[in-house]
Amino acid sequence: MEMEIDTPKGPGRADLEWPEGSTRYLLAITHGAGGGVDAPDILAVRDAVLASGGAVARVTQPYRAAGRRMPGANTGPQDLAWSAMIGRLRAEPGAAEVPLVLAGRSNGARVACRTAAELGAEAVVALAFPLHPPGKPEKSRAGELRGAGVPVLVVNGDRDPFGVPDAADAAALEVRPGERHELSKDPETVGRLVADWLGERLLRD
Repeated sequence: MEMEIDTPKGPGRADLEWPEGSTRYLLAITHGAGGGVDAPDILAVRDAVLASGGAVARVTQPYRAAGRRMPGANTGPQDLAWSAMIGRLRAEPGAAEVPLVLAGRSNGARVACRTAAELGAEAVVALAFPLHPPGKPEKSRAGELRGAGVPVLVVNGDRDPFGVPDAADAAALEVRPGERHELSKDPETVGRLVADWLGERLLRD
């Protein structure tokens, strides 16, 4: 189901898909700074989560829906728009009764971490978390992982020029050999890792 969602920063879009049978949780996942929700790793996560009984909302943030490539240096407007979109998704029938997982790749992973506690998420999935700008390890963003307030799964490539987070800064860290920032060499494994970790976290009897 394609949705246009009004936010204080303009309209965004969400593609909401439900699994067959009962819904075990809702995963809302968003894109990188200049990317889209059809990135190979995002699609692989969608497929694996749907197969495991989770609903998936692929969220296009307002600045990308408006055709802008970058969100701007100020994180406040982006977090505000994202929070409004998550609130609207949670108002969908059946969505408020199941656990919420926030997810994103790259810049979207940072947004998910910054807003997880406020939005009542049970967990965060961070794909290709950009630990620092390329070549600038002194500008670490590890504090966003540590400050999420909920368990975070990080999946990064060992050749990512944005760096690889420390295992101590997340509940789980999966480092994919040979992968760069795109996580595009073996996205199916990325999807399976995410679905399995969420199953262990959220679907225990």
